[in-house]
Amino acid sequence: MAASLLALPAYAREVVVATYDCGMSQSGPGLLLQHLTRKDLPAVEAGVAVIGKLDADVLLLTGFDYDYDGSALAALQDRLRGQGLDYPYALALRPNTGVPTGLDLNHDGALNGPRDAQAYGRFAGQAGMALLSRLPIDRAGIRDFTGLLWANLPGADLPPDLTPEARALQRLSTSGHYEIPLTYAPGKTLRLLVWAATPPVFDGPEDRNGRRNADETALWLHLLQGDLPQVPASAGPYPPPQAPFVVMGEANLDPQDGEGKTGPLRALLSLLQDPAPRGTSGHTDAHHKGDPALDTAYFAKSHMGLRLDYILPSKDIGVTAASVMWPPDSDPFAATLATASRHYPASASLTLP
Repeated sequence: MAASLLALPAYAREVVVATYDCGMSQSGPGLLLQHLTRKDLPAVEAGVAVIGKLDADVLLLTGFDYDYDGSALAALQDRLRGQGLDYPYALALRPNTGVPTGLDLNHDGALNGPRDAQAYGRFAGQAGMALLSRLPIDRAGIRDFTGLLWANLPGADLPPDLTPEARALQRLSTSGHYEIPLTYAPGKTLRLLVWAATPPVFDGPEDRNGRRNADETALWLHLLQGDLPQVPASAGPYPPPQAPFVVMGEANLDPQDGEGKTGPLRALLSLLQDPAPRGTSGHTDAHHKGDPALDTAYFAKSHMGLRLDYILPSKDIGVTAASVMWPPDSDPFAATLATASRHYPASASLTLP
């Protein structure tokens, strides 16, 4: 990737894409911008260093707080320029996290708590998504599925305690679902289908988060098969994305280990290419069913690694390499990665048609 320290030419068909939960989300609005400018929080500083070392051409960040004017993302761009990395194109994606509903969604007798929002959040925009790119972003061509009501997903697996009022208001997306077109050659477009789902835990016997997590991945299956409804319904379903495209982001689900409903994720993995990025940490987990080298996150309290982050290209795209930036503990950079986030970046080198 050293060659990409220089800006890509105006058009390029060899592109490194990556997804990374950078763990930069803070407990209040404006704090991420403060830490990025003051350089006073070790975890954020480590995250900036990881992004710099990753040096992807196209990078989806999850766990990155959204603000209305994109100040935090602009501050990150400035920090990266200071390392010699220029991302001339950037997009801050507004999430559903922290957006008030006015309803008591968690049935605790109170309104406007973080669990009463469209998705869990102490403030609107917490733990959103952002895109950094060396390829031009076609903003006019973006398709935003983030407003889809959960109840309107075909075959939605709704929790039994979802009231009629909540059914009429509750969106499916936790952070969001977007189709983002990037121009990689004259008349050539690569479409990114990006999302970051809720963890399938932190709920009760109603399994609200487990159901929602699975349906957030199922949204892509319905889009790809052409039956994802638009609003208004009279517009018919959304057309499937034109190839080439890449489904990428944080499924927050391992197909073999941990908790959650794996059916939609397994279906998506079989429908698209799975480059299966691998790390070199060599870590092992007791009772681990999957290959630990595929893990992209580590939970220290439970001593468990999980594969949670994915890059899944359409079948017309060539894949020349794929990896997880998770080196052995003996690597000097391993401590920086662990300080930044419990997640590790996944990347793939793509040859576009």
